Amino acid sequence: MIDTIQETENYAASYAALEGKRGSQDPAWLKQVRRSALDSFLRLGFPSTHDEEWRFTSVAPIARVPFQLAANAKAPDSATLAQWTFGSWPGIQLVFINGVFSRELSWNPAASTGLSAGSLAEAWATNPSSVQPHLARYARVSTEPFAALNTAFLSDGAFVRLPRGCVVDEPIHLIFLTSAEAARPQVCHPRVLVVAEANAQVRILESYASLGPGVCLTNAVTELVAEENAFVDHYKLQRESLEAFHVGTVQLHMGRSANVSTQTISLGGSLVRNHVNAVLDGEGGEATLNGFYLVNGRQHIDNHTCIDHAKPHCSSHELYKGILDGKAHGVFNGRIIVRPDAQKTDSKQTNKNLILSEEALVNTNPQLEIYADDVKCTHGATIGQLDADSIFYLRSRGIDLDSARHLLTYAFAGDFIHRLKIDPLRAALEASLFARLAEGREDV
Repeated sequence: MIDTIQETENYAASYAALEGKRGSQDPAWLKQVRRSALDSFLRLGFPSTHDEEWRFTSVAPIARVPFQLAANAKAPDSATLAQWTFGSWPGIQLVFINGVFSRELSWNPAASTGLSAGSLAEAWATNPSSVQPHLARYARVSTEPFAALNTAFLSDGAFVRLPRGCVVDEPIHLIFLTSAEAARPQVCHPRVLVVAEANAQVRILESYASLGPGVCLTNAVTELVAEENAFVDHYKLQRESLEAFHVGTVQLHMGRSANVSTQTISLGGSLVRNHVNAVLDGEGGEATLNGFYLVNGRQHIDNHTCIDHAKPHCSSHELYKGILDGKAHGVFNGRIIVRPDAQKTDSKQTNKNLILSEEALVNTNPQLEIYADDVKCTHGATIGQLDADSIFYLRSRGIDLDSARHLLTYAFAGDFIHRLKIDPLRAALEASLFARLAEGREDV
């Protein structure tokens, strides 16, 4: 751990000040959750590169900044908000500014009977029985310092609950905007809790963006529970400024025959760390963990995934693809665990990286831990540049060098882009890729 007590004392002081403002308005069980999480964070401290799980990613740039807890910020105007809403969103849209629900910017047509979608703070105040059994039960607060820090500062967030058999046809968009000030670095702790009961179906998109330039830290945690036969298609899109830090955890917990997919897309940020974990805790479950990252300049992106096959007859699929230019650094660590009783497991993991410059760097580490003997598991990783023969072929057909490189780069990304089931998201990702390619190579 980073050997400076001062770096954690700043957060302990912020916690004490916040608890003093809250008074007695929150339930006792929630206060205990927060206090326990803070104790875990103070015990763990910030990780260092001596920790095996963090050896390629130094969080010193985060730990040494005296972040202040982001206060309530002014709501952005319609033109600013339109940058992040994909125009006319067809379904429910919930907006959070510095982690706090903004009712005036949100849109909930209540398309499905029984669906709950709104403020997490309102949910634990008015219907605690729907929140308490799940909140902070799945994210690894006792071992993950950033998840513990998020939980210690739980104040609000997004809550989506689908009762048994509820089917939501249109996607739900959760938009998290973090304010940034050059003179006052701010930290925000967004929280998401999704509970899909038996036979429910939903598609959810989380978007993260910065309100203006400046240094800020977004430390997000999502807990997603899919009960028996539930279907959840989840997306996370990170488009924060190049001065921003982002650490995110997505924790999936799946019941019998549940089908959950999550797609993690990282485009912005100076230093980004994504944790995506899935526990298949019921027979017949199917999990899909996919990711895409497009980075250049001096951006650093680290994707850590863990798929835990705890029960038999489950399958998982994982595909992470990255495009790196300039002096960007990418890290992929994918871990698959097959427990002793998880016979008939079928799991496949693939990580592919395309390097567009001589100074970009990727560290990839696929892992299998198999404790059962009747399984089918594969993994693989590739790092390469654009194929010279393919470039020559395109140029021989009259295509110039830059266009040939752009076509081959888009073809590499297309395999992931075409898997996206939300049309506005797919169009936005294509536009972002074309814009990056048109900018040319970034060497600084």
